[in-house]
Amino acid sequence: MSGSIVPEAFAGILSRLSLPVIAAPMLRVSGLQLVEACCKAGVIGAFPTANCRSTEELDDWLGQLRSRLSPAAAPFCPNLIMRSPTLRADLDRVVAHGVEMVITSVGSPEPVIAPLRAVGCLVFADVASVQHARRAIEAGADGLVLLTAGAGGQTGWANPFAFVRAVRAFFKGPLVLAGGISDGCALHSSRVLGCDLGYMGTSFIATRESAAQESYKQMLVDSGMDDVILTPAFTGLPTSILRPSVRAAGIDPDKLSLDPEPHAARALYGPEGSGPRRWRDIWSAGHSVSGVVDIPRVQELVSRICDEYAEAGHCQPKLTAR
Repeated sequence: MSGSIVPEAFAGILSRLSLPVIAAPMLRVSGLQLVEACCKAGVIGAFPTANCRSTEELDDWLGQLRSRLSPAAAPFCPNLIMRSPTLRADLDRVVAHGVEMVITSVGSPEPVIAPLRAVGCLVFADVASVQHARRAIEAGADGLVLLTAGAGGQTGWANPFAFVRAVRAFFKGPLVLAGGISDGCALHSSRVLGCDLGYMGTSFIATRESAAQESYKQMLVDSGMDDVILTPAFTGLPTSILRPSVRAAGIDPDKLSLDPEPHAARALYGPEGSGPRRWRDIWSAGHSVSGVVDIPRVQELVSRICDEYAEAGHCQPKLTAR
């Protein structure tokens, strides 16, 4: 990274955080209120640009976040979906607002690297394999979000311990661990493992500022890890879904299609589908749902995780001979 802006820029971002956390970008969940609350609480507030109904609304969101957040607040972070039909228009708005960092997903980040780098924006690419990690680095990504087994929504398959160490063997830039981080102890573990930040999604769905339906939030409180199923039925790709939400939608979770084509899954459960809609009626959660016990405000959740993180950092177990 010789001559790169990454170390200095990333260090500046870290210095403004109360916790090394990105509140993950979640469809239909990460609204303006949640992003703002996260940034003010000291964690990076991410959101899919797809949550905005138009490029004009995205422009409005970015402007409001700029005006409402102080320079000392944690940064907000748009998530650009590389296969989105509005990618170019969304990218233009992100560039115009001089956003500090962006997460790319579902495809190579290469098409957006040059324009974002030109305005000093750091690009983090989410990846689910070592091969994808190498390709993202070759494309010019500044950092990587490692999707591991147990992450909510469309997820990865790799064991986080093996994945992080495999990538750290050839990449010295910023790493973010996504999957299974439910509290400060798990967050501390991700740092020991070699990551700079943890990705936390499920816990932030169950906050008062989240745009999720109240029944969704309560279902997270009432559910545990055994209530999460991994299925391609709703998206065509392996996706972590709440079993109770499948039942509530009138579908038998034990009779889901095991290998649907993505176009078939979209036809059944996408925006044009005639039945229950994924994300709206069929809800996702990660394995960290076992750590969701209430529906606090974002500041309360972050304060709780801060205490757990600090306690975990001071725990130095003494080993004794057996």
